[in-house]
Amino acid sequence: MTRLLVLLLIAFSLAPVSAQAPRPAGAPRPPATAAAPTAAADPLDLATIGRIRTEAIQRSQAMEHVWWLSEVYGPRATATPAFEQASQWAMKQFTAWGLTNVHQERFLFGQGWTIERFSAHLLTPQTQALVGQPRWYSPSTNGPVTSDVVYLKATNESELAPYRGQLRGKIVVMQPVRAVRMLEGRLILRMGEAEWAEAMQTPLSSPAPPSARVLEQMRAFQAFATQVQRFLVSEGAAVLLERGSDSDETPGGSDLSWMQQRVDGGTIFPGNGGSRDPKAFVPIPSATLAVEHYNRIIRLIDRGQPVRLEVNIATTMHPETHPEGNGINTIAEIPGTDLADEVVLLGAHLDSYPYAGGATDNATGSAAMMEAVRVIRTLGLKPRRTIRMALWAGEEQGLLGARAYVNRHFHDTATNTPKPAHTSLAAYFNLDNGTGRIVGVWGQGNLGAMRLFERWGETVKDLGFKAVSPRSVGSTDHVPFDQAGLPGFQFIQERLEYQARTHHSNMDTYDHVQRDDLTQQGAIAAVFAWHAANTPEKLPRKAMPSSASR
Repeated sequence: MTRLLVLLLIAFSLAPVSAQAPRPAGAPRPPATAAAPTAAADPLDLATIGRIRTEAIQRSQAMEHVWWLSEVYGPRATATPAFEQASQWAMKQFTAWGLTNVHQERFLFGQGWTIERFSAHLLTPQTQALVGQPRWYSPSTNGPVTSDVVYLKATNESELAPYRGQLRGKIVVMQPVRAVRMLEGRLILRMGEAEWAEAMQTPLSSPAPPSARVLEQMRAFQAFATQVQRFLVSEGAAVLLERGSDSDETPGGSDLSWMQQRVDGGTIFPGNGGSRDPKAFVPIPSATLAVEHYNRIIRLIDRGQPVRLEVNIATTMHPETHPEGNGINTIAEIPGTDLADEVVLLGAHLDSYPYAGGATDNATGSAAMMEAVRVIRTLGLKPRRTIRMALWAGEEQGLLGARAYVNRHFHDTATNTPKPAHTSLAAYFNLDNGTGRIVGVWGQGNLGAMRLFERWGETVKDLGFKAVSPRSVGSTDHVPFDQAGLPGFQFIQERLEYQARTHHSNMDTYDHVQRDDLTQQGAIAAVFAWHAANTPEKLPRKAMPSSASR
């Protein structure tokens, strides 16, 4: 786009709202349809793009959405009452904004899990309140457990034998001391020149799969972990405490190098302590302690000091009682006009880890996508294609909500056959990498779509949009679409503290949300949705993957 067009666009986006009497608080907005463009409006009409930007930036409600999702309804683990409440709240917002076809789509998930109470206290040699959280799906302790701590040092079955008859009613620890680093280095991750140069390159080959030796090590590691759990249950141990793990403690850990950027200082990243499958083996209650507090316990024991703790874990399992399942995807639409049968889908996962409000993972992504449809609907714009909004469940367990949706509507995984609606999806855009601003789109190797994205990105360059990467990325809800041969994409975001402090931790709170960056997310998502809904041609598609072909 020429420099003149960009300057005109900026002028539109910064133009003051036309003079009119202020709307009283709580009063409904006047009907916006009178100012709506025609169905055949040019998607690059700068006046329309300018209106979208002005509404999204000057009157953003994204922080309000995040507040409700994280402060009132967080944490929002799938299949819990809080998740259901968040879904119901989102549907009320969609209805109030005038979206249509607002509904829930359920899928089989398993049982949900919530934390009711947790406390841990060092009793001897001195008293101290300990920072920690129950591990996901841990059972309860049936009240406070007061007991001595046993340091179980074992790496194989033979090393468990000396502990037989020694663990009944005891609190068990197994990991050694881990060094605590000072808070230094790149805790705030922004994409500099080197990162951009790397992101703009397409790898010539896929990453090498783990070697047979590493795979065998991983299987042995997991088998022994299961063996330990069964041993602890059979011996009547009361509680297992841990401090999380480093990448170098797990076979194949080099693939988890991003974990090395995590800070300490009371930030914890609990793992799994049970299963959403009610028929699965039930381990003993377990919790993760802050490494600084865990380390003190180990050092005391190593120096021959007896250690006594009080631990209380109270959790609730939520059985899958709904006949269609406890997993809930929340759906709403802005109807299209002459191309209404074609769909532009915006999505983000609504579920979170159960340890904090789930603010940056992923209330921010949900809020920004909600803001995109609010903006378009508030302005009374009439897209050619239907714009559909989806808030997914079960992302944290393996993209389950998005996978269920793709399977139900677009591609039958049982028969490996595309469904008739497969051709109707014009594009899917996903947002799920924290509170940082959008700086581009991962192109998933779709060169035709990338050319369109570059053109659309010109209209938001001044907001921080940089470029489109050819790279294919994974690990979030666009993947099931891409795997089914559909045009699914993830926005590129600045990671900020996402991997260092907030991702899957007890610090994923509203305090870490960056207002200006979130506002920018909503604006760019709205602009891209409008472009995709009105461009004369649907996005080009890659060749159908062999796993998704007839």
